[in-house]
Amino acid sequence: MRLSSPFLPVAGSVGAVMRDVLLALVPGIAVYTLLFGLGVLRNIALAALACLLFEALALRLRARPLKPFLTDGSALVTGVLLALTLPPIAPWWIAVVGSLFAILLGKQVYGGLGYNPFNPAMVGYVVLLISFPVQMTAWPALQPPWADAPDAISAATALDHVRTQLSLERTLTEIRGDAPLGWIAGAGWEWVALAWLGGGLYLLWRGTIRWQIPVGMLGGLTLIALPFWAIDPDRYASPLFHWLAGATLLGAFFIATDPVSAATTPRGRLLYGALIGVLVYVIRTWGGYPDGVAFAVLLLNICAPTIDRYTQPRVYGHRRGEAEP
Repeated sequence: MRLSSPFLPVAGSVGAVMRDVLLALVPGIAVYTLLFGLGVLRNIALAALACLLFEALALRLRARPLKPFLTDGSALVTGVLLALTLPPIAPWWIAVVGSLFAILLGKQVYGGLGYNPFNPAMVGYVVLLISFPVQMTAWPALQPPWADAPDAISAATALDHVRTQLSLERTLTEIRGDAPLGWIAGAGWEWVALAWLGGGLYLLWRGTIRWQIPVGMLGGLTLIALPFWAIDPDRYASPLFHWLAGATLLGAFFIATDPVSAATTPRGRLLYGALIGVLVYVIRTWGGYPDGVAFAVLLLNICAPTIDRYTQPRVYGHRRGEAEP
């Protein structure tokens, strides 16, 4: 068979990328479930099934073929990522409602995969957080199988606890030994975060994601957190706390790196990630929500086309900004 130039290698298919992402999530899901109960797996099953069903419904209404779109894994990944942002003790319908908005409002209304300007899972999460704040802020206490009382008990997360205690005029030194804080950033949550980091490094090794967005996000978060912590460590948490608390590492490697809604140029990805990191810190420190990953990602999704426009690499043989003939 004769092949035509330029003989460029074919990038991995959508299905292959989604399988890599799902495989990279396995360690985090395992640790999360081990430490916080089977509600994690229940949410994953509900959200994954609901996303597939709503995807099929939308495709049928749009007169599009079901098989190629349902088997590419994108709806499944959306469901799993959405489920991982939900409290394991949330009512079952939370996962279903979030999936409805993630697929229909975050993806299909724009034309499906490749056309969505926003991360679908984060659209679903933000709709749930704004609409059902009580259910979305009821997080379980650490309940590993070896615990004396493994029943689900609601407890504040480290980010929520720090915000509340600081508002009561306590210092970080005074609250450092409180149970919700664990060793650094939440009892058990540090281990879940490290598992997300391990999965993210696997994606980097596989070439499924590029390094600029995770490095930019973690770097931006560190650069803004470090001076505040250095000046007043009793009022502002350390960069390490922010790395391991909340959805930082899940967001850096699995959410902000969404290839459709993120910036695509090399310098653009770095700037995009850095601005997300800065916004996460701003929202956590002075905003109205303990965590800020979802809001930061969605806000930068809006800016991604503009970032790409002004960070285009120079075309060979032309000065930067010079139009091609």
